[in-house]
Amino acid sequence: MLALALVLDGRPRSEAAQACGMDRQTLRDWVHRFNTEGLAGLSDRKAPGPTPRLSTEQQADLAALVRSGPDLAEHGVVRWRRADLSRVIKARYGVHLAERSVGTLLTRLGFARISVRPHNPAQDPAAIQAYKKTLPPSSPQPFPTTQPANPSSSGGRTRPASASKAH
Repeated sequence: MLALALVLDGRPRSEAAQACGMDRQTLRDWVHRFNTEGLAGLSDRKAPGPTPRLSTEQQADLAALVRSGPDLAEHGVVRWRRADLSRVIKARYGVHLAERSVGTLLTRLGFARISVRPHNPAQDPAAIQAYKKTLPPSSPQPFPTTQPANPSSSGGRTRPASASKAH
């Protein structure tokens, strides 16, 4: 802003840039941004980056698919891996995404890398409950904590000095 103030005072851009320790071309760009957008034009901008390969609707559809989990009969897997999702994206949308790109997309969609442990579709819930161990009721602590009788004398007793040391 100091460089812009120097330019507005009539100083040459090269002199104003040198006084503020910047390049003349950078100051030129800032002057143009200030002239078109005011002070708001001088704030840092986020680079646009590449356009996403999947549209927002396709990303929402993929997020719903991941949340619902795979169907063993349709997808042939019991839990999603990035390689599996890459194949599904290729088949559904005709877009090839590498496994790393699938992981980045899942992170952007709010999914964590850790997933729940898959379960066998033929599991018997009653057998699982019968197998679980039951804990005994909680018992009181074996040794209750006691406070010292006099809180100010919490340390040990001091020994008297030996007769040879007392001169």
